[in-house]
Amino acid sequence: MTRPELVIFDCDGVLVDTETLGNRHLVEMLCASGYATTFEAVRRDFCGMPMRAVKEKVESEGYVLGDDFVDRWYKAIPIIFENGVEAIPHIEEVIAAVKQAELPYCVASSANVEKMHITLGKTGLIDHFRDVLYSASMVARGKPFPDLFLHAAREMGHEPSRSVVIEDSVAGTRAGTAAGMRVFSYCGDKHADHEGLTAAGGILFDDMRKLPAMLGLAA
Repeated sequence: MTRPELVIFDCDGVLVDTETLGNRHLVEMLCASGYATTFEAVRRDFCGMPMRAVKEKVESEGYVLGDDFVDRWYKAIPIIFENGVEAIPHIEEVIAAVKQAELPYCVASSANVEKMHITLGKTGLIDHFRDVLYSASMVARGKPFPDLFLHAAREMGHEPSRSVVIEDSVAGTRAGTAAGMRVFSYCGDKHADHEGLTAAGGILFDDMRKLPAMLGLAA
């Protein structure tokens, strides 16, 4: 693979293992609002999407979640992620390889910056990314639209075609592909949608230790 000029990391499911905690709480919130769903369905249908897009999708089916749904989600975050947040296995090795190669890097997440500070802070990863956090709240449309990745590349000063995205969700993989970027889709999670990630244009891998070589960084 040709070495990229910019590496854009997703946050949840790529840097930090938060998908189980977050989606379990989302199931509780949706069911309490009358939208009967399951953990598996939420992982399949909403993973990687900003919460405002989740709200829009559910309400387009005729359900009412309330104007404060997104605010309630974010207010609950300190409690949701108080315990149990861990770094994705071997992600530190990937970050070290990117740094050693002196490649610019950043995070582009559907989460807001405050949430990223909480989850990255819990795992000790925040110091790598403190000044390069980009959120879907900064653009008009979140994933699966390309706006966030294009915004991150522009802010970092690099062409989309020379940037790569590290994702784990179908929505995020679609967004990166739509932005004209190569997307490496992590599928090490047992709930990963292999078929969906492939259909979205992702280059699949199941172990973070494989990623540096895939990025052309291995010696």
